[in-house]
Amino acid sequence: MKAYAITDIGRKRKMNQDYAYLSTTGAGGLENLFVVADGMGGHKGGGYASHLAVESMLSFLDEGQKSDPDCPEQILTDAIQRANGNIWRTSLEDDRLAGMGTTVVAATFCGGVLVVANVGDSRLYVSNEKEIRQITQDHSLVEEMVRAGSLSKEQARNHPDRNIITRAVGVEEDLKVDCFFVPLKEGDKVLLCSDGLTNMLEDEEIRQILQLPGSVEERAHELVRTANEHGGRDNIAVIVMEPYADEVNP
Repeated sequence: MKAYAITDIGRKRKMNQDYAYLSTTGAGGLENLFVVADGMGGHKGGGYASHLAVESMLSFLDEGQKSDPDCPEQILTDAIQRANGNIWRTSLEDDRLAGMGTTVVAATFCGGVLVVANVGDSRLYVSNEKEIRQITQDHSLVEEMVRAGSLSKEQARNHPDRNIITRAVGVEEDLKVDCFFVPLKEGDKVLLCSDGLTNMLEDEEIRQILQLPGSVEERAHELVRTANEHGGRDNIAVIVMEPYADEVNP
């Protein structure tokens, strides 16, 4: 397995509220873990929420989670639920952090299957030389309009309400987490990213960059560079992972 994570402030923001985490050597009962979180909630709240989400998930896993060790989707879900509770309580206790929240997309690869959990509009893609597939579904206002048939994918990309999300970690006491299962084959590449990337690049542009020769690190940097070249209107978080590659980048 090869994997690389990077975040970038972009060209328009004054602070970076995105957070990316990876471990290829295990996290609690999981063989590996990949997480992207995109915070929201004012000057301090967004960055704090995204970091607290990942820290809460790791703390939950390090405690020897009570979830079924043979059920990685439940482990991911319970870890995100722990993050939700911690952010929710913290936002109530500190007026400076009121209303903060974050997206989370998390994944673990085991037994040839990628297990994915997500809340919000950060995404996970699986790509190869022929196609790119968005595995997660955005929890956003425009995506609900697309699913209802009142808006096309093309219209959604430039819709003025495209940044309004309908579900986030830490915003409400109760949270639903979506899970997906994706069998992977040799040659597949996995991308976790915030909307700072996907609002700047079309899916096919992303696929082409993921197929470039070079290391996962080089391709991750190229994704960020291209997003900034296209305007860089938001923070950018990217994790590129090749599950069947032999080496691991530090």
